[in-house]
Amino acid sequence: MTLQGDVLKDAIGQTQAKWGWFVGLGVLLLILGGIAFGNLFIATVASVYVVGWLMLMAGIIEIMHAFGVKTWSRFFYWLLSGLLYAVAGFFAFYNPLLASAVLTFLLAVALLASGALRAWVGYKHKPAKGWGWLVAAGVISALAGLVIAMGWPVNSVWVLGLFLAIDLIFQGWAFIAVGLALKK
Repeated sequence: MTLQGDVLKDAIGQTQAKWGWFVGLGVLLLILGGIAFGNLFIATVASVYVVGWLMLMAGIIEIMHAFGVKTWSRFFYWLLSGLLYAVAGFFAFYNPLLASAVLTFLLAVALLASGALRAWVGYKHKPAKGWGWLVAAGVISALAGLVIAMGWPVNSVWVLGLFLAIDLIFQGWAFIAVGLALKK
């Protein structure tokens, strides 16, 4: 057995002892996902606040970085970039409903574009095995983007919360599955 194999076997052995933590985290994520499903509006606002916090922090970091660059052009680039990020982050806290509308629209555009691209790439690989799955995934993503765009801006109060709830539930089940597999 190689050194890498020993390291991997040791890491798996150490992780197996912590299987209960995986299951516990999975259960917690399932509960949070259920709570998010219970009030999609609050979940949407919470997700907007998380995005706003991240943008605000990124803006502050970029502003601090601006003072460490050597040339004026780069200084102003980083300063302006940081200010825009910070203002966008503040905006998310100041008006989370409008921010959710903007983020929902961006989500719809991203799903449409990535779905169309994925379907096109799958179609271009038509003779390859599995090309149909790639096309199907692309079409489903594009349709999801289209459905979101058609309901915009009214659906902005619940779409982000729905995505958050679904993600929490899938992550919860995944952690539970990993934890139970480690127990065996």
